Amino acid sequence: MAYLTLAGDSCFSASEAQKIKDLINKVAPIKVANLRGSWVYHAHIEGDASAAKQKLAQLLPLATGSGLATPQLTHIGHGRKWYVTPRYLSPWSSKATSIAQVCGFEQQIRQIERGRVITVEFEQPYNDKTVPFRDILHDRMTETLSTDAPDLNAMFAEGQPAPLEVVDIFADGQDPAQVLNSYNKTRGLALDQSEVEYLVDKFTKLGRPPHDIELFMFAQVNSEHCRHKQFNANWTIDGLAKGRTLFEMIRNTHKVTPDFTVSAYSDNAAVMEGQEANLWAPDYSTGSWKLNKELLHVLAKVETHNHPTAIAPFPGAATGSGGEIRDEGAVGRGSMPKAGLCGFWVSDLLIPDHQAPWELDVGRPAHFASSLDIMLEAPIGSARFNNEFGRPCLAGTFRTLLMADDTKVEGEYRGYHKPIMIAGGLGTVREKHALKRPSDVLEGAHVIVLGGPAMLIGLGGGAASSNASGEGNADLDFDSVQRGNPEMERRAQMVINTCVALGDHNPIAMIHDVGAGGLSNALPELVNDAGFGGRFELRQVESVDRGMSPLQIWCNEAQERYVVLVNSDGMERFTSICSKFHPLGSLFDRLADQTKRTRALRFLGRWNRLVP
Repeated sequence: MAYLTLAGDSCFSASEAQKIKDLINKVAPIKVANLRGSWVYHAHIEGDASAAKQKLAQLLPLATGSGLATPQLTHIGHGRKWYVTPRYLSPWSSKATSIAQVCGFEQQIRQIERGRVITVEFEQPYNDKTVPFRDILHDRMTETLSTDAPDLNAMFAEGQPAPLEVVDIFADGQDPAQVLNSYNKTRGLALDQSEVEYLVDKFTKLGRPPHDIELFMFAQVNSEHCRHKQFNANWTIDGLAKGRTLFEMIRNTHKVTPDFTVSAYSDNAAVMEGQEANLWAPDYSTGSWKLNKELLHVLAKVETHNHPTAIAPFPGAATGSGGEIRDEGAVGRGSMPKAGLCGFWVSDLLIPDHQAPWELDVGRPAHFASSLDIMLEAPIGSARFNNEFGRPCLAGTFRTLLMADDTKVEGEYRGYHKPIMIAGGLGTVREKHALKRPSDVLEGAHVIVLGGPAMLIGLGGGAASSNASGEGNADLDFDSVQRGNPEMERRAQMVINTCVALGDHNPIAMIHDVGAGGLSNALPELVNDAGFGGRFELRQVESVDRGMSPLQIWCNEAQERYVVLVNSDGMERFTSICSKFHPLGSLFDRLADQTKRTRALRFLGRWNRLVP
């Protein structure tokens, strides 16, 4: 394997460098005299290195001269250099590599990644290895910070496929429940005791121990995030049993007055009756686009993305908006997002030198961002994803609250250390495509994953978000961090838009977005809603790392993905549309009729002998 490392131009504007310098000076024991940073580009190449370098020079804003650009220091010997490298494949890498391949460089350039080299000059010698200002120089959830240059063998590694793991809860005569509880805590599955007992009972009856993929899938699908167990629970308050669950209270409005509602609580977004509007659609009889007047329904959606925003505000809020956009595009047989909103509820901001008299400082979990950092970064993350996708974020809301709870023992407080981040929006859907109908899906339909590739990111996000504040493991939070790529999501949405424009010839028979739990949640939901069973070959899923284990492929929450059912007679049209917009895709085996195959999922692998 051959690699290139090339220096880029400055990664900081003058104001950004000054801001970082001021922040460091507030926490560092020695004052900073100067700070500069530059982009560093790493490329995995094939063939002649000089030819690949010429290709990269056409694509990248490289620094003049050779070698890594180093700031001119004024205090010789008082400078320290740090390398900031993406912890996982970055969105920039996905887009840059794709652009290189579209430009015809796929033979020379396999992958491009971008990092930073930051040089800080101190007024006096500084050799403290603890680096108290490390979180100022990088985002600890999405980047790594080191005094050593990154290992490119590790960065671009393509390992052998990892195997399926057996979690032997019956080993050596141990108590199965204790073993499973220990695994539950170690892996952050957020299973409660009743779920642990249920799993032990089921696998005892099966006469075998569970596999890691089964436990992980169970944890995501049955998490509070996905099941809303508290909202669906029966409540007794002050000794009085309530007649409805929280969800039944919410749904009661629609139950009592369903007027003007097409669908609610049954699809990825609610659909309300619209009115006649103009829609451009292709007319295949003339080979031109035609302006149609027809009924367009309005769809609406609001959801939360709290845990990721707490630990990594910018990517957490960005992927929160990205997930809501996908919900708006996956209604019925395909729909179109139009406008967005975002909102934040946090604890007291504690703005330095401007703390309000009512604000309280009671500390926070070390792996949670401060309320001020959340409000400085998260709204930009949400708005930026919306803008880069091509949808305006038009509205928002913001509240703070932290107060002592006078009804509890001293030292208890109520607030939003784990913030509430809401992402919402409006869209439209054609009347003929507004509902998901199992009758639209025929036996032998193709199961397709549309959008970005599987990545080792966002693993266990559904379960992680179901933990109470402070319960989670900081190391596991790194696994649950997601990253957004709005450009890839726009490509996938363009495929959906083009299919929708075909009207009666829309090749999409049914569609769902991929969210919490990844494919482990989305694909079973898709085939179940269609009334079929499915057989999924996990190694057919497009992945950036062939070394990913079955669990990682099945349960990762890599963003910008949809799962789609396309009948056989629409496959040629669908693939033709995809070829125009270049989203990645994975094709699974076809669906089988319920009468011919049990409704079950079989996990298979070309490199592993997996148990059904």
